[in-house]
Amino acid sequence: MRVDGFRSSLETTSEGIRFAVRLTPRGGRDGVEGWQTDSNGREYLKVRVRAAAEAGKANAALVELLAKWLDVPRACVAIMRGEKARLKIIGVRGDPKYLIAHMERDRMEKDGGKF
Repeated sequence: MRVDGFRSSLETTSEGIRFAVRLTPRGGRDGVEGWQTDSNGREYLKVRVRAAAEAGKANAALVELLAKWLDVPRACVAIMRGEKARLKIIGVRGDPKYLIAHMERDRMEKDGGKF
């Protein structure tokens, strides 16, 4: 089910939420940068990590960063599709209301953020 009033790529599932992420490895710092729209109109969460895209290091850093950002254990965050691509589908297990509220709270805390 899509979440009204949020981003079109964010969906609730029976286990939690699912959304698209565009990962930039060797991005100079670890951070969630906000929602972006690609040339086809698809929305994704832009994330960068310091780790290189070799031997799964960037993916591991992504999972760790998103777990911290959403305040959930790392075991609750999984790359569902796109392990070797920049555009990934992420699944997060947990209460969708809590997870979405946490995303929304983070968006409110960012002055001028794109969330």
